[in-house]
Amino acid sequence: MISPLACIHPDAVIGKNVEIGAFVFVDKNVVIGDNNVIMPNVTILYGARIGNGNTIFPGAVISAIPQDLKFQGEETTAEIGDNNKIRENVTVNRGTSAKGRTVVGNNNLLMEGVHVAHDAIIGNGCIIGNATKMAGEIIIDDNAIISAAVLMHQFCHVGGYVMIQGGSRFSKDIPPYIIAGRDPITYAGINIVGLRRRGFSNELIENIHNTYRIIYQAGLNVSEALSKVREEIPMSPEIEYIVSFIENSQRGIIR
Repeated sequence: MISPLACIHPDAVIGKNVEIGAFVFVDKNVVIGDNNVIMPNVTILYGARIGNGNTIFPGAVISAIPQDLKFQGEETTAEIGDNNKIRENVTVNRGTSAKGRTVVGNNNLLMEGVHVAHDAIIGNGCIIGNATKMAGEIIIDDNAIISAAVLMHQFCHVGGYVMIQGGSRFSKDIPPYIIAGRDPITYAGINIVGLRRRGFSNELIENIHNTYRIIYQAGLNVSEALSKVREEIPMSPEIEYIVSFIENSQRGIIR
C-alpha cells in the first residue's frame, strides 16, 4: 500500500495498514501509526509523530521547523493523535525549546490551508476552518469550532465548545461555551445550538447563560463578576471551568 514513487527514509517507522501515495516524502525520525491514509504529495518531516486512523490530504506539511527565530535546531516534535482529517495544504510546525512539541489531539478536522504554529496545543473534537492561522504557543480546548480565515495571536487560549465567526482576529483569550464574533471581536452570546447538540441539559445551559450575563452584562470588573458567579450560580464542573479559565487567563478575555 506504499507507492513506489514515495520517498521514505529507511529509519522511519511505519505502522500496519498504512496507505502512502505517490510523491510523499517521509523523513528520518518519523513515527507513523496504524491505519493511516497519506495521500500524494504530503511531506512528513523530522520529528513527526502520527497516531492511528488519520487521513492526510495532498499538499500537507507535517513537522516543518518552526517559523521562529529562537529555534536553534533543538530536538522537538509535531504530534498528531488519532482519527484526524488534515486537509489540503495544512501546515503543522514542530515545537521549539519553549514547550518542545506541537500537539494536535484526536478526532479533529483541520480544513484546507490551516496553519498550526510551533508549540501550539489543539485538543480533541475541534473543527478548524479553511485558511485559519494559529500563531505559536496557542491552546485550543476540546470541541471548539473556529470558522474560516480566523487569525489567532500567539499565546491565546480558546475555551471548549466555542464558535468563532469566520474572518475574526483576536489577541485575547476566548472563554468556553460562547459565540465570539463581530468586528472587533466580542462576546456574542453562548453557543446554545452547539451545547444542545452535545447533550447539555436546559438547566445547565441556563446556568452557563446566567454566568456570562454576570461576567459581560452586569457592569462589574472581572474579579467582582467571578465572585458574584460563585455566590449566585450553582457550581458544576462546567461553571468551575469558566471561572478557572478566566482566573488563569494570561492575556485577558475578549469583551
